[in-house]
Amino acid sequence: MLRKMTEKNRKRLKRKIHIRKNLSGTAEKPRLTVTRSNRALYMQVVDDVKGHTLASVSTLEKDLREIKATLEGAAKLGELMGKRLLEKNITTVVFDRNGYLYHGLVKAMADGTRKAGVQF
Repeated sequence: MLRKMTEKNRKRLKRKIHIRKNLSGTAEKPRLTVTRSNRALYMQVVDDVKGHTLASVSTLEKDLREIKATLEGAAKLGELMGKRLLEKNITTVVFDRNGYLYHGLVKAMADGTRKAGVQF
């Protein structure tokens, strides 16, 4: 599987595996994972013990399609995720950057979620 990937994606996958060895979400402190592509942004909160997704948000949702994969859009998406988490009484999470470098869109999504009141 690693041979057919581009060098950039192979390095990201190696970072992701290295991070996930030590990172896990529980019901009390679930894992907030982010994924990005050129066109869309995704965030989801996962309880790894049960294997359930507790909340998710994506720019592909019908009412969020006007949000683009830009820094402003990532911040808006993070704030929306924070609001959804607070509605479910989730105040602390473990942040999983999913192998991406912590800058740009990933940092904007994290800062938006923090701005909404979620701690990590």
